Amino acid sequence: MTPPPDGVAVRVDSPTEARNPRTQDIDRLSTLDVLRLINTEDHLVPDAVAAVLPELARAADLAVSALRGGGRVHYVGAGTSGRLATLDAAELVPTFNAPPDWFLAHHAGGRDALVNAVENVEDQGSDGAAEIRKHAAAGDLVVGVTASGRTPFVMAALEEARSLGAHTVLVSNNPTAPAPVEVDVLIAVDTGPEAIAGSTRMKAGTSQKLVLTSFSTAVMVRLGRTYSNLMVSMRATNAKLRGRTVRILREATGLGEQECTTALADSGGDLKVALVHLLSGAPAALAAEALERTQGHVRSALSQLAPGATG
Repeated sequence: MTPPPDGVAVRVDSPTEARNPRTQDIDRLSTLDVLRLINTEDHLVPDAVAAVLPELARAADLAVSALRGGGRVHYVGAGTSGRLATLDAAELVPTFNAPPDWFLAHHAGGRDALVNAVENVEDQGSDGAAEIRKHAAAGDLVVGVTASGRTPFVMAALEEARSLGAHTVLVSNNPTAPAPVEVDVLIAVDTGPEAIAGSTRMKAGTSQKLVLTSFSTAVMVRLGRTYSNLMVSMRATNAKLRGRTVRILREATGLGEQECTTALADSGGDLKVALVHLLSGAPAALAAEALERTQGHVRSALSQLAPGATG
């Protein structure tokens, strides 16, 4: 995509750019009433996300298939959207012990633009295409995130992804417009006009945070990175998290702290191995082998080990 010449204004036709009739007197209110008005608008976001859950499920299933097939998930965005996508990808490694190359974030303007506003980078479609051409491949999933649904950096990245044979998803807050490029799944969240016209870090950004967090968490659950609702794949990289692993083990097994601590030690500090060891009664070595065969899925590993197994 060719970026607009410097100095040229582009009209974005999106509900997020419209004036919100409910907040036109916001500058006349007390601080508390300003906050109440913003909070009232924020209450509209969960229902808007709920309306796109079927599309979000399709996207999550595409991600599961990509990762099971040895592919990766790529987030592409600019500004607030790109920062939220980068945050989501970064948190999956410590939370679920996801391999660091499972989810990759590509932000217009690179690392500098994460903390500072960098002018015009979102208009550089060629940069988005080049980024995906360099890092993505057939079998991957590329998820573009843009409130307006038209950001050139994101659109060009999605076009390039399709040409490479990757699946594509577009997350936007512009349900009134069709996707400007062909995608496998369109997730258009109708959050309407912002409390401050055009400030998409507000409701649009909140909805994107909900969409991305729900999407990636559902993918991790489907891939067996949890047991029940417990983070059994987390990495214990500090004292707080080491304490959490013991607590998780106790909650999952109903056993005492000393027994769980011993099981963790016998399992080399691997929470999943300790969990399967305690729940199945199998030695830690057999628990580790069962997890290896089932790609780390605790319930699948348990189904292979009869209670009280020995080896």
